[in-house]
Parts: sequence; C-alpha cells; structure tokens
Amino acid sequence: MHRQTNRQGTVWLLAGTGDGPPLAAALISQGWRVHVSVVSDMAAHPYRGMAVEAIHVGALGGSQAISQWLQRIPVDWVVDATHPFALRISTQLHQSCQGSGQQLVRFERLREASGKAVVLGSIADLANQPLAGQRLLLALGARQLVEAAKVARQAGAIVFARVLPSPMSLVQAAAAGVSQEQLAVVRPLQGSEPGALEAALCRRWGITDVLCRQSGGATESLWENLSMEMGLGLWLLRRPVPMADVPVVHSLDQLLVHLNGTTP
Repeated sequence: MHRQTNRQGTVWLLAGTGDGPPLAAALISQGWRVHVSVVSDMAAHPYRGMAVEAIHVGALGGSQAISQWLQRIPVDWVVDATHPFALRISTQLHQSCQGSGQQLVRFERLREASGKAVVLGSIADLANQPLAGQRLLLALGARQLVEAAKVARQAGAIVFARVLPSPMSLVQAAAAGVSQEQLAVVRPLQGSEPGALEAALCRRWGITDVLCRQSGGATESLWENLSMEMGLGLWLLRRPVPMADVPVVHSLDQLLVHLNGTTP
C-alpha cells in the first residue's frame, strides 16, 4: 500500500489484539490519523511504536462518556472492531454515534462453516445435547462461564474450564463451581507452538468435547483444528447478529473502500 499523504481523515478504532493492530497499520499507511481504544495495557502493547495519534486504555464508561469523548476529539469515522460477543460496548457505541450523527462502521470476520462443529443458538441449547458422561472443556468468556457450567452439568457433562488470567475470570470460575483441579488459567495460543498448550490440557484431562464461541478468530480456528486432530466434539456458541442499521465490513479491503468511498 502507498501512503496517501493528502488524506486528513481521523478514525477512532476500538479493537483487541487480533484484528486491531493490522487494521491500525493499514489505516495509517493510507494516511488516516488513528486513535486506538483497548481494554488493557497488555492489549495496548502491539500498538506501541505505531504512528497512532493516541492509545486510550481502559473502560469507556458508557454511552454518555463515549459521546463526551467524541465531542473532545472529533473523528470522521468510528470503527467498531471489538469482539463479536462484546455486545455491551457495541450497543453503547451505536447509541452514542446515532445520537450525535457520528459515522460508525462494524468490522467483523466472515463466519466460515465447519463441517464438524455443532452450532448452538444459545447456552441453554446445550442442555439438550448428548453430553452425559462426557468431559467438556468450557473455552468461553468469563461472563458466560457460570451459565454454561450449570447447563452442561444438567446435560450430564463433567465440566472443565480454561479462563484468562484475570480477577474476574477467577471469580466467575469459582461461582461456576469449577475446582482448581479442573481449571486452567492461561492465555490462548501461548507458547512456541500455538495450540500445544490446549492440546496438552485436553490430553491431561481426557477431554471429549469443547464448547467455545463462534468468534471467527484464531481461537475458534484453533479448536476446530484440535477437534479434528484429536477427535473431539466441538460445540460453537452462535455469534450475535450485528445491529441492522450499522454497516458491516468483513475484510481490510472492504473497510478501506467503505471509509474512502463515503468520506468527503
């Protein structure tokens, strides 16, 4: 890509460590000024050294706080590239942008059909699945852990969990009744060979089935690969449908065309 030095547009990019850095780098290379918002210092690390205008770390504080931020730092576009299951922040962004007439676009990876996985419309649907006596690994977000563990046990599964190393994750794991012997506190895709840690956990615990989210990202791809290699049953929690009145793009090229095509 060639840098377009005459462009003066400004983008506020909200994203994680997966899609965010390549999106930010591509936008900067096209001459956009980019503000980045992430949830933690660790998530901010990949952006260090990039020519971003600023990196904003931490919770945004709700719709009103977002509106105030947009008044202080006017932008041409807000790009919501947050996790597909981060419904709260996406809703707050939509409310704030709609109220102020701010242009908003949603970036989401395309969903790729998996012939092996069973897609569930909700966690409650897990109760009707043939899981009696199965050793089920919950590879979900902490907010869904309590409900998923309860429903899985109702279906007769023996529950194990993999959670991120955060206080909220540990609190939720305890609330879900997951014992220390059946809990792994790790970050996905860590180690010299991505997937090796997850495979080792599955072997150690004799896992037969895995429940994860249909995120479309590297973690979902990891579990799809492991399920085929290790003969695991794979259950995917269906990705929420984006809001109908927010335009959605599914690739970097689509995003650039959308921003360039509709900005004066």
